[in-house]
Amino acid sequence: MRILTIHLLATFFVAAVALGFAPAAVAQAKTPRVAQVVALDECDPVTFNAALGPDFCKNVALAALGYATTLTDLFAEAAKGTPDRGWDFEPDTVKIKEGTILTIVDQGGEPHTFTEVAKFGGGFIAGLNDGQDTVPECAGGFKNLAVAKTRILQGSQTQVTNLSKGEHLFECCIHPWMRVKVEVK
Repeated sequence: MRILTIHLLATFFVAAVALGFAPAAVAQAKTPRVAQVVALDECDPVTFNAALGPDFCKNVALAALGYATTLTDLFAEAAKGTPDRGWDFEPDTVKIKEGTILTIVDQGGEPHTFTEVAKFGGGFIAGLNDGQDTVPECAGGFKNLAVAKTRILQGSQTQVTNLSKGEHLFECCIHPWMRVKVEVK
């Protein structure tokens, strides 16, 4: 009888443990997929903050080692059609399954936007557009609530959900050469 009691208790214990982990396993199986895009830049804190206000550029990466773009150089390079390659969304193309959450992380030193556009083009700062017209989705800058909602501050992140199947184009309305194509299967 004692062996039967121990056997029954062991069976109940194993069943309780198994059932206790089952909801966690089911929840884990239903966790949505996540893909990440990183916004990068190397703004020079001295020149950006002098022109745009204290703490606008919070470059903590390589500025101290001389790997930073001055505000003047940023505009000059964009005007020549050779915008700073260090200002980018990575990767340039993302292929995801429908239902995947797209997380955008700003690891740069200044704010960016992650704005969906019908076609790539210029942003709302004419001097950075290399002669391209401002795309309608970026028109009005941050006065346009749709653009303001896509702003990502330094060190923060945002998510894009419920992307339909097909191709989606995103760009920064401030630095329009920062672009990414998202292919949803």
